[in-house]
Amino acid sequence: MRLRKVLPLVFVLHSALAASAPAASDVNILGFDDMSCAAWNKSKDDPDLRENHIAWARGVLTGHNYALQSQQVSAVSSGTVELNINRYCRENSTGTFSDAVFRMSDKFSGRNQAIRK
Repeated sequence: MRLRKVLPLVFVLHSALAASAPAASDVNILGFDDMSCAAWNKSKDDPDLRENHIAWARGVLTGHNYALQSQQVSAVSSGTVELNINRYCRENSTGTFSDAVFRMSDKFSGRNQAIRK
């Protein structure tokens, strides 16, 4: 499917730009129309949408690696991505799953700090 070939490139480019932003809350998110944890939770009943959400998240993590090559996110499976977003959204029900992914980039890169310029 052509979309599957284009999306990873879009994610990498978006993530490279996002990683250089002053803070995650100031990032112009180029994602889904609804990036809320509520939308994430609803996607569990739609396997195709959930797969797209996870692909988006992995693209963000790849973009992090491209933008910050000295602080690479360690290899994580799609299952690990899903578990981490589930946990974040359970603890932050009014949050966004994009914030969950940004926190993953902090955690899995060893940085454990908010994204900074």
